[in-house]
Amino acid sequence: MNISADIKKIGSNERIFTLTVQCMTGINLCDTCIRVIEISESDSLYDLHDIIQDSVNFGNDHPFEFYLGRNFRNKKEWITHEEDWDKKEEEFQQKMLKDIYPLKNLKLYYWFDFGDQWIFEMQKSRKIKYSQDKVVYPRIIESIGPSPEQYIYDHS
Repeated sequence: MNISADIKKIGSNERIFTLTVQCMTGINLCDTCIRVIEISESDSLYDLHDIIQDSVNFGNDHPFEFYLGRNFRNKKEWITHEEDWDKKEEEFQQKMLKDIYPLKNLKLYYWFDFGDQWIFEMQKSRKIKYSQDKVVYPRIIESIGPSPEQYIYDHS
């Protein structure tokens, strides 16, 4: 994601969600990987996808999905039921985070690259924050652990 190209005007006093995003599983996951992200309530699931990709330095080169569940293995409810990727992607661009939260006893999950099984769990802080002037959202405010290697290449 090119932040400067994707800047959108955020209204003053717009709610900002603080999401702790933890990589739960992936083919090359070796270490703890947690990113804390601030994102506007009016940002879309597609915006969330972009900032997660940026936060772990992945190439945006595979389909992805969002779902709700009690844990990352429990895919209780899919955010979209579209089969056509273009329609699904369009739905992610239209579905705002404020349409997702609050969740009732479930967590939001981001599943990227269905073959390599990169699954990220989102936990939203209960603390209420509002947008600040001159701050660009979404933004990464904390990184814990290294970014996992998206691909491991055998150089032998």
